[in-house]
Amino acid sequence: MSRPGVPGGRVAGLILAAGEGRRYGGPKAPVFLGQAIRVLRDGGCDPIIAILGAGSRRTRATVDLAGVEVVDNPGWAEGMASSLRLGLTTAARSPEVSAVCVHLVDMPGVSATAVTRLLARAHAGGLIRACYDGEPGHPVVLGRDHWAEIVSTVRGDQGARAHLRRHAAQVDLVECADVAAGYDIDER
Repeated sequence: MSRPGVPGGRVAGLILAAGEGRRYGGPKAPVFLGQAIRVLRDGGCDPIIAILGAGSRRTRATVDLAGVEVVDNPGWAEGMASSLRLGLTTAARSPEVSAVCVHLVDMPGVSATAVTRLLARAHAGGLIRACYDGEPGHPVVLGRDHWAEIVSTVRGDQGARAHLRRHAAQVDLVECADVAAGYDIDER
């Protein structure tokens, strides 16, 4: 069943939260995951998938994960690509999900309003990316039609960046600077 305002199906919220947070001084998931879950849920994502790795035990003990599909990434040290592959593979098990909204756990300036804007354009063939004063950022909505290629090509700590470059003509940039801030916590 389609969600209101989401053409062609449901959009899963996918939170990448497996890193060890070297620059931050430790895993960020225990500190920021609860906020990321609320932003995606309030923005209209359903279901919500969180990929954990470093600090998984502490995160499970301190964050309310009710209603969230939590997936542990044993290969988290390989980089963000391993979490993205795992998240897309998890989302693919739900045939009613036509896209995923990929959100990084360490971006507390992202708002539910920004997520809602992205979801309004989501569809199985879409590539939708938030931008802030014209600069591309996160979250990024990846339509189901792109998942197989992304899963087979992503490597290291780059996520879907190369895929978005290869398909730049298809990427729908959505300005969000008026309702959100696109920094990650290491930039503050």
